Amino acid sequence: MKITALQTINLGDNSIGDVGAKAIADALRVNSTLQTISLGGAKAIADALKVNSTLQTINLERNAIGDVGAKAIADALRVNSTLKTISLGGNLIFDEGAKAIADACCINKSVEVLK
Repeated sequence: MKITALQTINLGDNSIGDVGAKAIADALRVNSTLQTISLGGAKAIADALKVNSTLQTINLERNAIGDVGAKAIADALRVNSTLKTISLGGNLIFDEGAKAIADACCINKSVEVLK
């Protein structure tokens, strides 16, 4: 079965883990309809964001994302042109990760809201 109209998915607070996040990231690489997602697994998700061209909102709140994950997200923001809203609250992002995100947002022209 192929899902052709799904636009929003919330998988927050599910302890998906790295394997599950990678599976979701693989699906995001070929997604053509999903516009909003809420989940964790920063590195795998960041890699998918580099090629995804439909996602507009991502909620990564309270996922224990640290500076390494924040840098991965920042790298994705440098090339992603569709994300408009990113939620990163309640993570473990400190100066180094915050600076990487801020620098990427200076390059990215689509992000309108960063929480």
